[in-house]
Amino acid sequence: MTSTFPDITISTERLVLRPFEEADIPALTAMMTDDQIIAWTTLPVPYTEADAHAFVTRGAPAVRTAGEGIVFAVTEFLTQRLVGVADLRETDWRLLSAQAGYLTASWARGEGYATEAVLALAHWLFQDQKFERLELRTAAGNTAAQQVAQKLGCISEGVLRNAWIARSRTEDDGWAEIRCDLIVWSLLPEDLDGSFGEQSDTGGLAPYPAW
Repeated sequence: MTSTFPDITISTERLVLRPFEEADIPALTAMMTDDQIIAWTTLPVPYTEADAHAFVTRGAPAVRTAGEGIVFAVTEFLTQRLVGVADLRETDWRLLSAQAGYLTASWARGEGYATEAVLALAHWLFQDQKFERLELRTAAGNTAAQQVAQKLGCISEGVLRNAWIARSRTEDDGWAEIRCDLIVWSLLPEDLDGSFGEQSDTGGLAPYPAW
């Protein structure tokens, strides 16, 4: 029998992590047209409202029901505005480990939302779900994502050489694919002792291979 995460909502001082709703489709579509998000993810280009609809109504729910992980819309507590996405993927129910992904809307960067969201996700994963390991993978050139991992207290475990394909703008305003390394980070339950509420970041995003 396949294990699954519960269909839940997680709240922090400033954020609410909840399941995606169809009302999020316009904001999600707009968020995914940002160059930084395109550069470090495998999103289709251009990202259309049909892509967002498929993800919200089928892709994201299927991740949880299949036991692969869980996807959260990250919203501001006060405004309810969509500020990003955070997820767990590559879940191993025997080893009690999972990999986290995160990205932040361009207008919301610099507020510490990425760290706050993933930190809340890590506490829930370790305390409520009794997991033993959370892994992050950041492209070698994605310094913003690396800052998030560092401020979470993650330990850098090494480099996966030539393990990712990023994208870069070309002179004709198109996109070129560039192979790059991935840095592997880990977080264990004991790494988070007393850490909640003490972290901040400058925003950022990580590779999002599930997309």
